[in-house]
Amino acid sequence: MTIKPGDTLPDATFSRMGADGPEQVALGDLTKGRKVVLFAVPGAFTPTCHSAHVPSFIRTKDEFAAKGVDEIICLSVNDPFVMKAWGDATGAAEAGLTLLSDGTGAFTAEIGMNFDAPPVGLMRRSKRYAMLVEDGVVKLLHAEESPGTCDVSGGEALLAAM
Repeated sequence: MTIKPGDTLPDATFSRMGADGPEQVALGDLTKGRKVVLFAVPGAFTPTCHSAHVPSFIRTKDEFAAKGVDEIICLSVNDPFVMKAWGDATGAAEAGLTLLSDGTGAFTAEIGMNFDAPPVGLMRRSKRYAMLVEDGVVKLLHAEESPGTCDVSGGEALLAAM
């Protein structure tokens, strides 16, 4: 089943790089009583993710904050080491975006947003999407038809829908 507006996000634990190495973070802790944007990409350092999707949320971060968004989270099935390097390379970490790893893809599969693309070597990846979540409930969900496009899931599109 694919997640939709009105659904509550399932319990999930992600990884990120902390001061002492990889650490676990519970999705519920990030969303409880908060308004967050969660966007997902098929892979760190992949062309559309690197040149379009992440930059769109860097550009719009202040506008989301003005609308009461507490945090913008980028999720990928990459490991936390790759996510840290990617956050540094894109400027996302410096801009204040949170980059998290769904390394096993368990959350991605549970919400029905997983896909495989063997011809390009992408297996057990996340579809490209962006959602607005309030207190753990999905309020808006913008999913791309193709993982190579960033039209409806970009920062500007989600912001315009709010």
